[in-house]
Amino acid sequence: MLPDDIREAQFRQLAHLLTHAFGKIEHWAIKLRRAGFQPGRKITPDQFAAVPILTRKDVQRLNNALMSPDVPRGHGRVSKAQTSGSTGTPISFCTTDLTQHFWRALTLREHLWQQRDFSGSLASIRSNVERSQASNWGTATSGVVETGPAYALNIREDIGVQLNWLMEMNPDYLLTHPSNLKALARRAEETGISWPNLRQLRTFGEVLPDSTRELCKRVWEVDIADVYSSEEAGYIALQCELGAYHIQSENLLVEIVDDDGEPAKPGTIGRVLITTLHNFAMPLLRYEIGDYAEFDGPCACGRGLPVIRRIMGRSRNMLRLPDGTEHWPSFPEDRWAGIAPIRQLQVVQKRLDRIVLKIDSERPLERNEKLNLIRVFQTILCFPHEIDIEEVASIPRTRNSKYEDFISELS
Repeated sequence: MLPDDIREAQFRQLAHLLTHAFGKIEHWAIKLRRAGFQPGRKITPDQFAAVPILTRKDVQRLNNALMSPDVPRGHGRVSKAQTSGSTGTPISFCTTDLTQHFWRALTLREHLWQQRDFSGSLASIRSNVERSQASNWGTATSGVVETGPAYALNIREDIGVQLNWLMEMNPDYLLTHPSNLKALARRAEETGISWPNLRQLRTFGEVLPDSTRELCKRVWEVDIADVYSSEEAGYIALQCELGAYHIQSENLLVEIVDDDGEPAKPGTIGRVLITTLHNFAMPLLRYEIGDYAEFDGPCACGRGLPVIRRIMGRSRNMLRLPDGTEHWPSFPEDRWAGIAPIRQLQVVQKRLDRIVLKIDSERPLERNEKLNLIRVFQTILCFPHEIDIEEVASIPRTRNSKYEDFISELS
């Protein structure tokens, strides 16, 4: 489909969703009436832009007031769930059989886009699973296509245990978080461990750094297919065979706006807003998911779906300076990895003028190594203020088993 046709189809579906929200949910009835929306009629882009942005704190505060008392019969059962709170603000949300159907369909689409061999085996190292084996890749493929076996392991297992398990299972495809994959690749490079069947790596749940792609390519000679998603909205963007992140426009409408709520200018990073087009149980309209990203032009693959050029991660991961400015904290590994034998590093902003480098290293750091690290990070973070080093035995993951390389503790 052409981009204009996709946009028109989105706004047709949006009109159905807003009519339902207007009639069933008082909060949205008030907001939509003020924006000039009339039930049963089309909504214009200007009217939709006048709908106030919904923040995570709004969802947390309003909670049941955003839930519809009922959904159209064809949408099936309603289920409640809760995010794991990787932004520090966990929220409750609802899904329906229909939204789960879209999740399964888009999972299958991602397999097809990546041209995976369904006869191969798939391993997942993630949270909320135990060591197990199944005869099929999961609900997205079950009853649709025959696949090879699927294996699962909890991500909290030691990296050495994970690698030994992967050698034993010898899967064709591996799905895990980028930070966990990085740790696996590093350990594999150190020990020479590999498994011959590996064809492709899959990541989700965190921003995937280019350095991790390069590391895995060097160690295992395979590529990574990344997925941009959220627990409350499902798939947001999938990578095509050329590596572009295509927004899943059949499922949701994505906006990228600046700090004033206006559409971000081409080539600039902005806040990601999503509208779930088929969730009539708990419509999320212009919902600020907490990420920053940048739109891109059409992809050479020929798909008409919009493209995201860069996904920058959570807004809580912005570095703020005493003068009031803020920027993305970029600290490429090649700028500091050679200074000391560092296994893992996390940057924590404690105050506007103080940062702590939490470092898990192979041995205690020497004084000159600490001084060099401080100088390097003052330069690459554009932070000519206080930087302290805290040596730790390990750096814990968040409650949902993700790893944050930068954390801001500022309010």
